[in-house]
Amino acid sequence: MEQVTQAKPLPSGSGAGNTMERTAARVTRWAERWFPDAYIFAAIAVIVVALGALAIGAPMQRVGIAFGDGFWSLIPFTMQMAVVAISGYVVAVSPPASKMIAWLAHLPKSGRGAVMFVAFVSIAMSLFNWAISLVFSGLLVRALARRADLRMDYRAAGAAAYLGMGATWALGLSSAAAQLQANADSLPKALLAITGVIPFSETIFLPQSMLIVAALTIASLAIAGLSAPVGDRARTAHDLGVSLDDIDMNVAKPARPGEWLEYSPLVTILIVLLGVVWISHEFTAKNPLLAISNLNTYNFVFILLGMLLNWRPRRFLNAVAKSVPSTAGVLIQFPLYGGIAFILTKAAAPAGLPLSEHLAHFFVAISSQASFPAVMGAYSAILGFFVPSGGGKWIIEAPYVIEAAKSLQVHLGWAVQVYNAAEALPNLINPFWMLPLLGVLGLRAKDVVGFTFTQLIVHIPLVVFMLWALAPTLTYHAPVMP
Repeated sequence: MEQVTQAKPLPSGSGAGNTMERTAARVTRWAERWFPDAYIFAAIAVIVVALGALAIGAPMQRVGIAFGDGFWSLIPFTMQMAVVAISGYVVAVSPPASKMIAWLAHLPKSGRGAVMFVAFVSIAMSLFNWAISLVFSGLLVRALARRADLRMDYRAAGAAAYLGMGATWALGLSSAAAQLQANADSLPKALLAITGVIPFSETIFLPQSMLIVAALTIASLAIAGLSAPVGDRARTAHDLGVSLDDIDMNVAKPARPGEWLEYSPLVTILIVLLGVVWISHEFTAKNPLLAISNLNTYNFVFILLGMLLNWRPRRFLNAVAKSVPSTAGVLIQFPLYGGIAFILTKAAAPAGLPLSEHLAHFFVAISSQASFPAVMGAYSAILGFFVPSGGGKWIIEAPYVIEAAKSLQVHLGWAVQVYNAAEALPNLINPFWMLPLLGVLGLRAKDVVGFTFTQLIVHIPLVVFMLWALAPTLTYHAPVMP
């Protein structure tokens, strides 16, 4: 997963290709020159949000306190995301999973076909669980890149692996907003009194919602294929100086008696058996879909699965050690986003409102029943650029979004889906969610943003139009209280 700093120059024929490919190439060249490292991106976002809070009258002391209070607020989530990257990698480099990924990697017949195949896998898996989509797709890209007979643009394939997070994840089963609204026990009481319970049948399983998923999938696959450089214009992992070496799966015999347990499956079997007892209880006591959507449960399952598939503790530990570099960006940057969230929501002017409420009230004030989906979609996308957190951001926004929907007689489930559809858009150019994937790929945000930006310029009008056009096909229903 290490990236060698010395990369080969861009091929001279990079200016050829169709319009999509040329657009992606131009933006990529611009990004390679001007796009900052993801850490700088996050740091600039902190400064912009702080200036916005000061502009509405928040005292400097309150802004600074909010930043410091929020700096560690995402620590549990940071740890969860780090474990997502570690557990996903450990599972994927195990002998059984490696064979599956290797088998899938042999299916595409061309570099452009490989990019589209990765995009399809990423999008399909994101509808069930975004974390699986992110890690599995990244490792599939690495497996495809090892094929000597396939000249695949590694940057385009990396961007394709990110499409699940940038296009469809929030419209699937792991949508934090939909999960919260479907489960009364998960909602804060104050929010429950406003929104009531909104079941999956009124959100992600709406035919209109599924139509958006289908449209985004078709559009994303087409853009991924058309924007991928081919032939001499493609830059492979080798051209970019990316090492594709993985851990040696062969485990030697112990060198001394004290190492015996490290090479024996006995410890693994006993721990996995204990874990299975808890997993069995969790999945029988709850709806299985709700259980697996809990990130802690997901990570627990994958850690145990990684232990089991690697069989021997020494092999498991080797895989963990190899995966740790992919978490570096997550560990240092997520605290900055925690600070941003607190500035937005807690740094208010004396006797005034915080910046997040000013933004919400502005967009609600300029909307009508007809324009509400498009206006709120734009608002969600803009705020999501600074606070890329599905569940946490929905709790902040839901009171204003749902109250506006109720006053304008907009279908409440559709209001949730408006949020969800727009939620993924800023992910296409915001490095926040890219970090675990980039760590696996050995790339930086600037390497893939040209291709994800090309997706964004098509997704924005498509999503906004469909949110607006489909809203009149739904009828408003009063909130259902438990």
